[in-house]
Amino acid sequence: KLEEGMDLMEAALQAARLRFRPIVMTSLAFILGCVPLVASSGAGAASRHSLGLPVIGGMLAATFIATFFIPLFFILIMKLSKQNKPQPNAEAGGNADA
Repeated sequence: KLEEGMDLMEAALQAARLRFRPIVMTSLAFILGCVPLVASSGAGAASRHSLGLPVIGGMLAATFIATFFIPLFFILIMKLSKQNKPQPNAEAGGNADA
């Protein structure tokens, strides 16, 4: 959308809205897949708990953090890349003093 002339902030917000559901659904499927590790009992349950809890916590944290920070980083990088681009000189090529 940025190439279509949309404002940088609007483009980042629209992209975030568009990708929100797939990101949350994928994360939710992964987290629910790890629930049996946390709910396990019997032999080896302690090791499954010690593996399942950090995986679920890390995935929850990554999902919530990425939801907010990816659009923010996109805006930041695009603004920095615009600052580092050489600006076309209005006097280049048409200098009458030369």
